[in-house]
Amino acid sequence: MTGDQRRMSIDGENVQLPISPKALAVHDPPKFNQGGQINSSVFAGDRDTMQNGAAEAVICNSKKLQDAMQEIGLKIKHHEDNIKFLKAQKNILDDSILDTQVALGRYQSASEPGSENKESSNRRNEEEIIERILKHDKSAAGIYCQLKTHHGPQVTHLPLLKDVIGIVALLGKVDDDNLSRLLSDYLGLETMLAVVCKKPDGIKALETYDKEGFINKSSGLYALGASIGRALDARFLVICLGNLRSYEGAFIADDPQRRLALMKPRLPNGETPPGFLGFAVNMINIDSANLYCATSTGHGLRETLFYKLFSRLQVYKTRTEMLQALTVITHGAISLDGGIIKSNGVFALGNSEVEVKFPKSSGRSNLPENYFDTESRLKELKWKRDRFLEDLHREQTLLDHAKFNFEIKKQEFVKFLAHSSSFATPQKFPAVGERSTPIS
Repeated sequence: MTGDQRRMSIDGENVQLPISPKALAVHDPPKFNQGGQINSSVFAGDRDTMQNGAAEAVICNSKKLQDAMQEIGLKIKHHEDNIKFLKAQKNILDDSILDTQVALGRYQSASEPGSENKESSNRRNEEEIIERILKHDKSAAGIYCQLKTHHGPQVTHLPLLKDVIGIVALLGKVDDDNLSRLLSDYLGLETMLAVVCKKPDGIKALETYDKEGFINKSSGLYALGASIGRALDARFLVICLGNLRSYEGAFIADDPQRRLALMKPRLPNGETPPGFLGFAVNMINIDSANLYCATSTGHGLRETLFYKLFSRLQVYKTRTEMLQALTVITHGAISLDGGIIKSNGVFALGNSEVEVKFPKSSGRSNLPENYFDTESRLKELKWKRDRFLEDLHREQTLLDHAKFNFEIKKQEFVKFLAHSSSFATPQKFPAVGERSTPIS
């Protein structure tokens, strides 16, 4: 007989029983009472132990679910409080914006005798600018303006000029004549007379070259100038909107001019520098035709052309205030009393005669001194309201998400209570020796 096998005799026959090499589990023998029956108190103790363990598990899981629901409930309360606060702040800003708009409207109506006079004055002012451009008879801008003066909108149907939008000086208007002169002085005459086109193909049409690389003056804008008695004989700038990197930020909400929501300069104490009036790129008024889709990609002139020309050029009330803000001037600055900072460390001194400037968009020469401060405040109020609206939207999204999670946990808790109710109801166990179900 080997270690893996044992033999026993059953009815006189030897029967070989296989023994597993694994260790056998040894159980305590059942306990019997004096009557030879199994002691039922043993089973009762086992039942009590099982029920106590199940009850503890139910209590533990229930507490976990309740704690999770309580935590989500606190988040819901937090988001609701934030929304209440933001709405209150937004309402205050709405009232301030309305009051400021009323004040600006009062200033404008006091300085403008009538809409008809205003339009007539603006038209004369623009005609005066065109006359100054025409004096540069050998320039590309002069040739374009003469063609437009004689042929009007039909100029855009010429294959050579179909991609040309216009001249920089005529693509924007400025409310204040002094500010117009300063912005034009900052850009310089060459840039003010630059031709603006939409796509690179427009540049190729304006100037062609022969095999040796010399300019072919029998084609392009040179030939067109010669045909009207204006020989093009000078360098000229062409700005292609399709090659510019457009502004990628947000716009001021509810602004018909789609001004850029640029962050204001801040001193170390967090305050805006004294005398800061705004950014030059937002002080240009643009015709509605070029406001939204001057390019094939849907960008307007403000976020392409004028953002390229002015970037974040800051405008201050006085030269003294501008110089005091040097630490926060990153892309140049100008002041209404003639100060110009081209870039960090580059100052423009002295006086210059501005020949070509932006036309005026409205008669506002008699505006009070605090008008630009009020206008700047209105822009700031609108910007703040936009930020509050963004925060409101974000908090509402977080609140909706928290409420959704709370409902999920609530359903889990209800299902858990229903499932665990059986542990709370005492169960009747059959007596030892009895069958739980009759045997038929």
